Amino acid sequence: MVLRSAHLRIARATDNLPEVVRFYRDGLGFDVLSSFADHAGFDGVMLGHAAAGYHLEYTHHRGESVGRASTEENLLVFYLPDRAEWQQLVDRLLAPGFPRVRSANPYWEERGATFEDPDGYRIVLENAAWPK
Repeated sequence: MVLRSAHLRIARATDNLPEVVRFYRDGLGFDVLSSFADHAGFDGVMLGHAAAGYHLEYTHHRGESVGRASTEENLLVFYLPDRAEWQQLVDRLLAPGFPRVRSANPYWEERGATFEDPDGYRIVLENAAWPK
């Protein structure tokens, strides 16, 4: 299957580029992999980890507004089976003032912690292994 070796980029538009970068870099510990300014009116940042098979791209088109996430069910879910690592990441998000929010779906409250980025997109840190 061709997509098995693909690298995944999740791209989203934002009105809050500096705040979004702060959330993912300072809160979740992502690295800034690349960035650009005024490329045909777009500014952008790629965030992730060099060895991971994915990264996030956030762009802002100058002079345009995109608004917030359309629903509380726009989720990125990270499975973290080690309890100490999970708690460390939860604490890392809480330390700079990123509040934990109640998940719209109670399933995620059972073993997880949900946070909302500045655009209203939600991150679930699930203290469990992905059930293969």
